[in-house]
Amino acid sequence: MARKTNYNFEKRQREIQKAEKKAAKAEAKKAAAEERKAEESGALPVADGPDSETTPSEG
Repeated sequence: MARKTNYNFEKRQREIQKAEKKAAKAEAKKAAAEERKAEESGALPVADGPDSETTPSEG
């Protein structure tokens, strides 16, 4: 015998996936806008890493 469908649960799962996708898209759009604004103002964001130019130099 096949399982009984749970339409409310399935609908809720689709809504959750849709909300997550929408949030991810908005975050990507926000990051792109911030990067574009920084680029337009001439101040590029500083990379955080070991080979970053902001590390103190020895000597």
